[in-house]
Amino acid sequence: MLIIDAQVHIWGSGKPSDHHRQTSLYTAEELIQEMDAAGVNGAVLHPPSWDAGSNEMAIEAAVKYPDKFCSLGWFPLDDPSQRKRIETWKQQPGMLGLRWSLTRPGQETWAADGTMDWLWPAAEKAGTPVATMAWRFLPGFKKIAERHPDLKLIVDHLGLVRSGKGAAAFATLDDLLPMAKLPNVAIKATGAPGYSNEAYPFNDIKDGLHRIFDAYGPDRFFWGTDITRMPCSYRQCVTFFTEELPWLKGKDLEKVMGQGIIDWLGWQRP
Repeated sequence: MLIIDAQVHIWGSGKPSDHHRQTSLYTAEELIQEMDAAGVNGAVLHPPSWDAGSNEMAIEAAVKYPDKFCSLGWFPLDDPSQRKRIETWKQQPGMLGLRWSLTRPGQETWAADGTMDWLWPAAEKAGTPVATMAWRFLPGFKKIAERHPDLKLIVDHLGLVRSGKGAAAFATLDDLLPMAKLPNVAIKATGAPGYSNEAYPFNDIKDGLHRIFDAYGPDRFFWGTDITRMPCSYRQCVTFFTEELPWLKGKDLEKVMGQGIIDWLGWQRP
């Protein structure tokens, strides 16, 4: 089975956010070594905003390892001079879309204060998917998706409460599940173990995962890790989905574990 991680970071400088490994360097080669040991075939790189050169690093990785990596990059949304970059964004090697975590200081209000208003129509026109941590503004995110039906949108980290654990993490489901009716919205089922209060196999989050999967289906529910902040091994991140969720099997499992994100982003792997 082809296994593609829907979210990982590599970086070459800066101070990672507190939840991630506190190292100033984590290379594509280091990541590949961990992926190989875990049985992961490829990954969608998410250049982190703490490293100003992370886009270039991701592009280099995609050029060097085109079967391993594609990217969802970023640029400063609060700098109007950067906006035209979206028109040619996907002409860069391996760049298949855009992603903002909206977790850095000052970014928390961007979705509501007008900073991002120009982005949605521009991305729709450019045919460029956008991913973001939308858990803070899911009702507003739903309206964005409704206004821009040709824009592919991805909700990061299952749309769960970022600091929540166990049942508390799933407090957003009343807003998240109805949004599944919109075919242009997908879910990155990334970082799931980090929401559990328990050790592997993370039984306290299985029911919530099942509910989200039932709503969005295998074509819009993408496995991934965000491995540099996970509380368990890379291999356990894999087997939690492949061995510990009895409702996820067959063709559905194959889509969730890799083919779904490839199709959604249009990644032409060699």
